Amino acid sequence: MVNAGPSAIAITVAVISTTAAIALQPSSSSSPVGQADAAPSDTAHSKSAATLEEANTPTFLVVAGGGAPSYNEIALEKNVWYFQRTLTHLGKAIADTTVFFANGDDGQATIRYLDPFGQEQFKAPDIESLTGAATRNNVQGWLDTYPQTDVGAENCPVFMYFTGHGALNRQNDDDNALILWEETLLSVQDLAQTLDRWPADIPFVTMMAQCYSGSFANLIYEGGDAEQPVALQSRCGFFATVKTRPSVGCTPLVNEADYQDYSSSFFAGLSGRDRLGHPVASADYDTNGQVSFAEAHAFAKVDGETSDWPISTTEAWLQQRASETDKANILGAPMADWLAAASPERQFVIQALSAKLGYNLTASFADSPVPKARWLSPPQAVLTAYHQRLRMELINVAMAQAIRSGEDPAAIATLEKLINCESGSW
Repeated sequence: MVNAGPSAIAITVAVISTTAAIALQPSSSSSPVGQADAAPSDTAHSKSAATLEEANTPTFLVVAGGGAPSYNEIALEKNVWYFQRTLTHLGKAIADTTVFFANGDDGQATIRYLDPFGQEQFKAPDIESLTGAATRNNVQGWLDTYPQTDVGAENCPVFMYFTGHGALNRQNDDDNALILWEETLLSVQDLAQTLDRWPADIPFVTMMAQCYSGSFANLIYEGGDAEQPVALQSRCGFFATVKTRPSVGCTPLVNEADYQDYSSSFFAGLSGRDRLGHPVASADYDTNGQVSFAEAHAFAKVDGETSDWPISTTEAWLQQRASETDKANILGAPMADWLAAASPERQFVIQALSAKLGYNLTASFADSPVPKARWLSPPQAVLTAYHQRLRMELINVAMAQAIRSGEDPAAIATLEKLINCESGSW
């Protein structure tokens, strides 16, 4: 049992391949695991409070690692390294980033990996400019005090990267959670309610790569509740997969050349370099000279040879508004019709995924064959993911077009607000 903040939640760990997922169940107990750590001091923000060259330079917050050594895989540490290399390549200072990782810098060997003989080993975290442990106290303390910092007072935007494990709330999958160190939890509603207390002028962008991460698309609503209005604050995010599915990438394997996951693809698209430093095809689909978050997300949908179904806040919002009749009509029309209505990054996704699946764009999605794995083809799980990603993209495009051509000014304003947030960059 763990202390999960406002409500106590029992968790059951289920390892899915190399990914740990946790299911949430109600509990009447509220006893914490271990001792609570001290609240972060002002030094937790000091790295982010360095002099910024531009007023809109993001403040970076990284929260990473497993909830316990048994699923604190080395890939999570290497994801932080890759994030830091991406910052450096894009001219940002690693020292200006707050990084909370697993047990922090206490020297304990908590990172799980496999040695060259396939034997399980553990090592201590080794991350440049590591701020502290990824505990609920530290993360919540940072979020609570950011608006009072120098950069927060200047309304500097925040970019939060989470690479770790996710908890599925079986009673309400719109309120899944991040699993923090010592198996404490930070739910969608916990995070959204914290952001509700921030000034509306501080934009918040997140990229999350954990299981069931799509639930955090609900951060756009007040209190993280889709039944409430969209928050005044600019909030958006990009997620490895939808709220009901596990994601891939949490592995004890050491060789980064073998990694295939949303973090690898998203940051490759954003920076133009993969985990090994090799250049990748440009994700600047609108040719404006800068890769946006939305373009990096589009790159990941095509680049990721995984079973993930990536989704963003805009996309979750659009898909929630699509009725079953809407979906049938959209998927029954020629795919070329939606291609013509799509933004450049969505055109890329439709064209690239259609090519991977061998589809003719003059046909409808509904009339196109369901992909089946064959000799030398990608595995069935990957083909199924390509198929689902294309289906989702067609619905995204069609619903955006319907909203823009409709007579609901509030919906139009919300759509443009979300798109504007997702069009940002570093």
